[in-house]
Amino acid sequence: MTSNKETSKALLELWADNVPQKSTDYLSPNYINHQIPDTSDSISTISVKECQDLVTEFHKCFADVNMEILLQVAEGDYVCTRWRVTATQTSNFLQYDATGKTSTWNGVHTDLYKDGKMIESWVDWDKFSFLEGLGLVK
Repeated sequence: MTSNKETSKALLELWADNVPQKSTDYLSPNYINHQIPDTSDSISTISVKECQDLVTEFHKCFADVNMEILLQVAEGDYVCTRWRVTATQTSNFLQYDATGKTSTWNGVHTDLYKDGKMIESWVDWDKFSFLEGLGLVK
C-alpha cells in the first residue's frame, strides 16, 4: 500500500512527467484543489478534470520541466510538501507570451486524505519568482 507521503510526491511528479491521467489513481472523484494565487490572479478551486487540463496545458507551453521535492511532513490525514519547479517557457501560457526563458519557483502543497485517496489540497506557490524568472516582472 502506498503511503500518503508517497502519493503526494507521485502527484507532484506528474507535473514533470506530463501524465495527468494517472492522477485518477490517487485522487478522490470529488477532489478539490485550492490554489493561492491561481494563474488568473485570484483564488481558485479546481476539480480533478480541471487539474488534469492545467497540467496538459502547462506541458504544451513549458519544456525541460523538473519537479524537486524539498521536504515532506505528515500528520494524521495531512501531508505537507515543499517543492521546487524549474521549466523553460516555449509557448504562450495563459495571458503570458512565450519568453524562451527558464524559471524556477517554489511552492507548498498541503494535502488531505481519506480512505487512501487525496480529497483536498491547498497550494501556495511563489508566482513572483515564476514571473521574475520569465523576465515579466522585476
